[in-house]
Amino acid sequence: MTGVVVAPMRVEASALRMPGLVVLRGGMGPRRAAESAQRLAAAGRPVLVAGVGGALVPDVRPGDLVVATEIDGPDGRVPLPSAPMLAAALRRLGLTVHLGPIASSPSVVDGAERARYARSGALAVDMESAEFAGLPGPVAVVRAIVDTPDQPLWRPGTVLRGLSGLRSLRAAVPALREWCEAAGEGELLLASPRSFCAGVERAIEIVERALERYGAPVYVRRQVVHNAHVVRRLEALGAVFVQEVEEVPRGATTVLAAHGVAPAVRAAAQARDLRVIDATCPLVMKVHSEVKRYTGRGDTVFLIGHADHEEVEGTVGEAPERIVVVEDAEAAAHVRAPDGGRVAYAMQTTLAVDEAEEIASVLRKRFPSIEGPRRDDICYATTNRQRAVTTVAEEADLVLVVGSANSSNSLRLVEVARRRGTRARLVDDVSEVDLRWLAGATRIGITAGASAPPDLVAELVRCLQGLGRTRVTETVRADEDVVFTLPREVS
Repeated sequence: MTGVVVAPMRVEASALRMPGLVVLRGGMGPRRAAESAQRLAAAGRPVLVAGVGGALVPDVRPGDLVVATEIDGPDGRVPLPSAPMLAAALRRLGLTVHLGPIASSPSVVDGAERARYARSGALAVDMESAEFAGLPGPVAVVRAIVDTPDQPLWRPGTVLRGLSGLRSLRAAVPALREWCEAAGEGELLLASPRSFCAGVERAIEIVERALERYGAPVYVRRQVVHNAHVVRRLEALGAVFVQEVEEVPRGATTVLAAHGVAPAVRAAAQARDLRVIDATCPLVMKVHSEVKRYTGRGDTVFLIGHADHEEVEGTVGEAPERIVVVEDAEAAAHVRAPDGGRVAYAMQTTLAVDEAEEIASVLRKRFPSIEGPRRDDICYATTNRQRAVTTVAEEADLVLVVGSANSSNSLRLVEVARRRGTRARLVDDVSEVDLRWLAGATRIGITAGASAPPDLVAELVRCLQGLGRTRVTETVRADEDVVFTLPREVS
């Protein structure tokens, strides 16, 4: 059942009406709003309250929109968890949007009364939203600002500010319709394991401990793990991310990222007398060791992976003249070696398991004497997450994968879900979820790449629950208890 938009005044309802959107006039003031809320509670439909309001803080200006993260209720503030997704949809329309609490007053406020509401932490005030706090289903609130602390209703220009607010409401209609179509009952299917693996936790802890022990700044070559949120948090603590060690001041403390580096990078760091702390994942180190062993005895190594990935670049650097990157089965069918009897293969650790095995199978068929690792190089975490998302994808209408666009293992989770015939999307956080994806999706699968923080998944779950997907089922495919030791420099 799609949602409805409730507008207090006739002029607001007129601005919001558009084909495909149900708009009800709820009446101005708390009494009429309470009557409307009572009728809507019986209908059980999602409700989006939209209209004009007054700003409580200076940086919220006429024509801006405020999306409520909380509204007043009879027992205190009531959270509106879907607010970040609605705000993101409005911003995609080019509108200026603020996220924060909205307070409700029994009458128009100004002066000392406005200041009192501002001290509560609210960004805006209206006269109706609180009456909808007790509705059983999804609720959202959007207010277009028409008056501010320095431009109250009694000051000249009220008509122009009112028109500016109504224009913003009108421009917001496509996003309001998206919310109404996305809201509804459903279930969330959580894939487990998901989020951080042992190698990622180790790499992040190395940077944190280096900052504690040696003080800021600590330089990190490339992204320590492929996640924008992790990088921003570490930057706030004092980490400085660089592309190459040549950018690091001589003698400074430097962390090498989890994806591994070529010997030439270590040599360049030594030449600059850097204090190097190696955060390379132990499973990536294993691949480097295999490659060095194979090439050291004269083999050509077929490295199954993506040529532009940092892990592959670092591995190739062990012996560039003897390593050939093989990206897909077609390449495996045509790749050559100087001596077909002296070949071996290794794998990038974050590949899709089924694709990597397909490529390895082609190589084994073409080169019967080829040697490979006793166990696939693809890490346990990658394998576990792909198996878990496969199970979820078989039951879901849509799968959302939390992870950054440069995260190989996150991208592979999207591909694995899609190969099961399920729609799947990669999102860095809730702000990247397009409400249009959710329309008609009653069962939504959720997972996260090994470099994505678990709190981003928790936030996504809260937002989707705020849209009505309140049932949560977790599918556990494996228990992970792997722990990697820290390097001596920070242990």
